[in-house]
Amino acid sequence: MYAKRLDNLPPYLFAQIDAIKAQKRAEGVDLIDLGVGDPDLPTPKHIVDSLCEAARDSSTHHYPDYLGMLDYRKAVAQWYKNRFGVTLDPVKEVLALIGSKEGIAHIPEAFVNPGEYVLASDPGYPVYKTSTLFAEGKCHLMPLLEGNNFLPDYDAIPRDVLKTAKLMFIGYPNNPTGAVAPMKFFDETVEFAKNHNIIVVHDNAYSEISYDGYIAPSFLEASGAMDVGIETHSLSKTYNMTGWRIGMAVGNANLIGAFGRVKTNIDSGAFDAIQRAAITALTGPQDCVAQACAIYQERRDALVAGLQSLGFKVHVPKATFYVWMKVPNAVEFTSKMINEAGIVVTPGTGFGPNGEGYVRFAITRPVARINEAIERMKKLGITGT
Repeated sequence: MYAKRLDNLPPYLFAQIDAIKAQKRAEGVDLIDLGVGDPDLPTPKHIVDSLCEAARDSSTHHYPDYLGMLDYRKAVAQWYKNRFGVTLDPVKEVLALIGSKEGIAHIPEAFVNPGEYVLASDPGYPVYKTSTLFAEGKCHLMPLLEGNNFLPDYDAIPRDVLKTAKLMFIGYPNNPTGAVAPMKFFDETVEFAKNHNIIVVHDNAYSEISYDGYIAPSFLEASGAMDVGIETHSLSKTYNMTGWRIGMAVGNANLIGAFGRVKTNIDSGAFDAIQRAAITALTGPQDCVAQACAIYQERRDALVAGLQSLGFKVHVPKATFYVWMKVPNAVEFTSKMINEAGIVVTPGTGFGPNGEGYVRFAITRPVARINEAIERMKKLGITGT
């Protein structure tokens, strides 16, 4: 009845979590949802106003440019120049995405032949693996271990894998661990990619959500990065626009061109009115981003302090809105939290085998709800000791 490839496709983690949440709410449970990374903060007003104005303009009601409005791509290029010091040709080196998830899902279609390997972080964003399966490639998972600061060890990749490896997914600031990467790591990644003729895809969706004075770099800042890779980015987290579905892929012109050929055959581009609003976001005042980060930092501090008071070992993130925490068993802990405490967290195993022994908290709820979650855990004796 259905394609055999579906037999190898796992259920999407967050769709499963949504089903569990719906069941619990139907039972009358007051859930504190610290599971999915969906900002609860509203999209800034000036961006919403821009969308409304653009949507009333009938010229936006037609099929958009497949590759993205040139004005949008110019805005992306200027934002990259201002933010990272990276110079991009908006015509050849910038591509509009319908959110970075869509981009990540389609990238292997442009570069991976059946049976070729894709290297992906473990734990990592689940779409890295599923996009490889759709392209009929093989996924080699690179362990992200705490002892190595949640960075992959390229020397540990088997030689037979490297012989047919075509593509590699990495992402820092990292989802789910919250880890960050130094420029030295990106320099090493460029050298590794050149030595083994591997295309690098850097998922940089969380670069603007940072704390304690940390400023995240772009992979494209590394010397030679434009020769070997592309970077995906999104307005979802930066401007609280998750439902808008707008992002970008930038980097090597040949890679962007090949990726664009896939997209022109699959989708019809992002709605022009949303692209106009995205231009407003990228070129307008950025104080809204700083304000959001201040709120997330307050929540991070409340959650980390609360969990530590219960005896848990917690990785304190410098970026992302996730807190990665050690537990004896990820699935058992997650089940206990939702069934006994009415708290939703994400099991690390949903991000890959090396996510076992961890859970991910999303700080996308107010401090009052975070403190309430800690109190529920305390009353129920859910501790790390």
